[in-house]
Amino acid sequence: MRFKNYVIEPHADLANAKLKGANLQGANLEGADLSGADLRRANLVGANLADANLVGANLKGAQLWGAEMLGADLHRANLDGANLEGSSLRKANLDGANLEGTNLEGTNLEGTNLEGANLTDANLAGFDLWGDNLIGAKLFNTNLANAILTGATMPDGTIHD
Repeated sequence: MRFKNYVIEPHADLANAKLKGANLQGANLEGADLSGADLRRANLVGANLADANLVGANLKGAQLWGAEMLGADLHRANLDGANLEGSSLRKANLDGANLEGTNLEGTNLEGTNLEGANLTDANLAGFDLWGDNLIGAKLFNTNLANAILTGATMPDGTIHD
């Protein structure tokens, strides 16, 4: 399935869509409802997913590098093994999302809600996590070297100085 540069109607209803392996490179999915969608191994390189509803979506192994995901709702989404390199997740909701083994290199996480997210084995070295919510996040073997944590709410609920 190929949708490269295909403009999907803003706020399209694609809830529970079966898009496994779909080529959605550069697609405009702004505000789309993709809740519960199967996007495993989908190509979403450079796609616009700003304000999209991806609650419970399966994005395992998806290619999302360079994707715009400002304000996207990824609550309980599975991003295991996804490539988010260079994408923007500013002000996104990743509450309870699985980010284990996800490539986050160069990803913008400013103001992101990571409450309860699984960041096991994630490399967040040098990341700006200023003001991010990490309450209950799983940070096992997570590299936070040189990360900016000022104002971030840590897994135990304390606010980092």
